[in-house]
Order: sequence, then C-alpha cells, then structure tokens
Amino acid sequence: MRLLGILAGAALLATSGIALADGDVEKGKKVFKKCAACHAVGEKAKNKVGPILNGVVGAPWGEAQSYKYSKALLAGKEEGKTWDEATLRAYLTKPKKVIPKGKMAFAGLRKEKDIDNVVAYLSQFNADGSTK
Repeated sequence: MRLLGILAGAALLATSGIALADGDVEKGKKVFKKCAACHAVGEKAKNKVGPILNGVVGAPWGEAQSYKYSKALLAGKEEGKTWDEATLRAYLTKPKKVIPKGKMAFAGLRKEKDIDNVVAYLSQFNADGSTK
C-alpha cells in the first residue's frame, strides 16, 4: 500500500512537470494563432514563411530542415545557441533584440502571460510533431 502511494506521488510529480512552463497549453494554442500565419506545429507541419516549430523548446537554433535561415540566426547556431526557455521568452517579446538582423517581422507579444502560454503550447511538441 505504501509503495502504491509512493508510485502515485511520483506519477503526480512527473505529470505536474509537464505543466509545461508556467503557462496554459489551451490558452497558448489560441495565442499561437498569431504565429500560425508564418509557423506550423504538429505531425503534418511544413515550413511556411517561418520554420516549423516542432521540438523548438530546448533545441539548437536553425534545426528545421529545408528552411533558409538568416545569416544572423545561422551565426547563432554556429555559436551553439539554443532555444532554451529564457531565450525563447526574450525572442517572443522582441525578436529583433535577440536576432537584430533576423528575418522575423513580428514585433513580439506584449503580455507575459501570453508568452507563458505560447511556451507551454510549444513545449508539448516533440521534434517529429507528436505531443508529449
């Protein structure tokens, strides 16, 4: 009985870690509609004006296949930069501040909660587009 309680507690901790950042996945899905004109996620995602974003959270810069990245982003890739949560949050706030000569024309999200929610939404996607 005690082992069952320990296992249940461990399972709860494991799934609460998938609370995915500090945001709400469903709200992030709604906010992502602002991004969907240029980016896609999911198993059938394809590059658009911007690259697919499957598995982007924690990934190295410039990982989407067959996408022509800016020289500035590729330079960051060469430096070993990754889309850790802090970098992704900064980029979603002001893309040109993170990659001044990057291709992204979007000005950024203003509300911190929207950023939390988008990061949570993106965090659920594996590199192959399946969800965690």
